[in-house]
Formats: sequence, C-alpha cells, structure tokens
Amino acid sequence: MNQFETVKNMLMSMEADFVKFYDKGNSAAGTRVRKGLQDLKVKCQELRLEIQNMKNND
Repeated sequence: MNQFETVKNMLMSMEADFVKFYDKGNSAAGTRVRKGLQDLKVKCQELRLEIQNMKNND
C-alpha cells in the first residue's frame, strides 16, 4: 500500500504547477508538470510490473 501513497503524493505535488500553467499561463510550470507526469508514468510502470510479478508468483 506504500506504493499507492507514493503515486498519490507524486500527483498531488504537481497541483500547484497545474494551477500555474492552466490558470496563469506560466509555461515553466507546464514544463514542470510534463516532467512530473513522465516521472509518474515511470513509477506507475514499475508498480504495474511489481503487481504482475506478485500475481504470477501466487
């Protein structure tokens, strides 16, 4: 369950940059959001593989 908290925290940490980009048009915030989403994608893939391995080992 710790992995879920990590993913949730990663997403929530981008909230301020989402607001800056969409509401204020700050392009640097958009870059930070894109980087954060890429990191989130990598973490989600790792989590998917971990779950698959656990499922297969049962």
